[in-house]
Order: sequence, then C-alpha cells, then structure tokens
Amino acid sequence: MEFTTAHRHSDGMRISTTILLTDETIRPARLAGALEERGFGGLYLPEHTHIPVSRQTPAPMGDPLPRPYGRTLDPLVALAAVSAVTHELALGTSITLVAQHDPVVLAKQIATLDWMSGGRFTLGVGFGWNVEEAADHGVVWHRRRDLVRDRLALMRALWAAEPTAYEGEFGSVRASYAHPKPVRPGGPRLLVGGAAGPTLFAHIAEYADGWLPIGGSGLGEAVPALRDAWRAAGRTGGPAVVPGYVLPSPGKLRHYRDLGAEEVLLQLPSGSETEVLRTLDDYARYL
Repeated sequence: MEFTTAHRHSDGMRISTTILLTDETIRPARLAGALEERGFGGLYLPEHTHIPVSRQTPAPMGDPLPRPYGRTLDPLVALAAVSAVTHELALGTSITLVAQHDPVVLAKQIATLDWMSGGRFTLGVGFGWNVEEAADHGVVWHRRRDLVRDRLALMRALWAAEPTAYEGEFGSVRASYAHPKPVRPGGPRLLVGGAAGPTLFAHIAEYADGWLPIGGSGLGEAVPALRDAWRAAGRTGGPAVVPGYVLPSPGKLRHYRDLGAEEVLLQLPSGSETEVLRTLDDYARYL
C-alpha cells in the first residue's frame, strides 16, 4: 500500500497518532477532522472489550490501571465513523485482540471497514496482556498466539478472491461467498504487536507485513533481528516497522527514521477536545 505524499514527513516517515478514545474524551469524528486538517497521516485505536474488576494480571503500563482502559470505544465502530468524515487519513487498530473475536464476524467487519474507507485500513494485531479479560472470551492463555495465527488464516480464507475453505486447529470455515473484499488482495496491511523475540519475529515473517512495537526502546538491536527472520523465511523486501504509543521528540523521530521506520504513532492524551487539540497543535511541528 502506498500512502499519499501529503501524509508523509519531509523525510518519508508517516506521522500518525494513537489514542484511547472513550465516552469521556473527544469524539472520533471531531478528532478525525482535526487530524486531516493538520496533515497527520493516520489514526490508530486500541481495544479492550472490558476490564474485569477482579483482575489479578499486572498491567504493563503500571497499576492502578488508568481510568480510560475500562472505558475504551470499540475501535472498528469508531473507525467507521472516522472513515465517513475523512478522505485520506489512514485508519488502524493498535491493536485488535483477535483471540477475543469470532473470526468469521471479525473478517466481515474488517473487510467492510476497509472497503468503505477505500483501502485505508491497517490491522494491528495483539495477543493481549489481561488474562482475566481473555478468559471471559474462552481464551486458553498459553495457546493465544497459536489461536491468533489460526484465526488470521481463517479470515484470509474469507478474504480470498474465490470461495476458499479453511480447516484449522481452532476453527474452520466452508468455502463461502463473503463480500465485500478488502481492497488489497489477501487482506489489509497486517502489523503484529508484542515484545521483541525469536517467536514473535518468526510469526511476523510467516504471516504479517510488519511489527508494531510499543515505543522505541531496544529497536537498534531488534530491527536487524526481525530483518534476519524475514529473510530466513524467504520474504522479499523488508518488514514494516511502526513504533506505537510514542511521546515524540526530534531525536526520537530521527532515530526511528534512521532505523527505516515507515510510520510512527504519536500518543495523544485520552482527554477532552480542548486538551487533545492543544496536543495536536504541539505535535504539528513534527509534520
């Protein structure tokens, strides 16, 4: 997928954003218009279906868990609203918890959003950190990576140009008529989130288009390892690297550009319209 030059940084790296949108923050359509007006490249939204009060899992961002995590909007519904009021803004998830979805329904939702937006959607995939949230969806925690891999393969069968059956360990689908199709053959751009390591990088090289790390710590060592895994899997070109949840500085953005990152997601505060627009005006200097 090629992005418009209007949404690229002068050095070729696209500057997008990510935010925990809730029922207490700026609304999706208002944010979308403000992003496109200022020339930002995209908007990526995270997902939690719910946060069990009885949670025992430590939160990677620290406890107590910030209030917005228990109030997030559904990212695909919110992005549908965004697509309707924008023309070029890229849309994405940062991330979708694929293990927590029926893959037949999720494939339809993603294809519909991508088709409605003219192919502007990127599927960011994550494995999750909240054991209790996943358990309520029937996810067996130590199998979640295998489950996600299987569900993505099933979704790709539904996105195929011709009716295609899929039989996997966790699910199956008959050869079916399933429309609309994503604009890009085979499905939208797919990025996988997670901590650097041989297992993650092998999975990215097997079935994804790139990596969506949180922040940029350790990327100097990790990105070459990812590229090695990519080549070892027989992939051509190179994996996309899209650092997410970045609090920007000129030095950080230069570092990501030097590493070959094609896009970076700047973190916006989960705040009111006034607060978010003020932050956008501050971040505009990086465009």
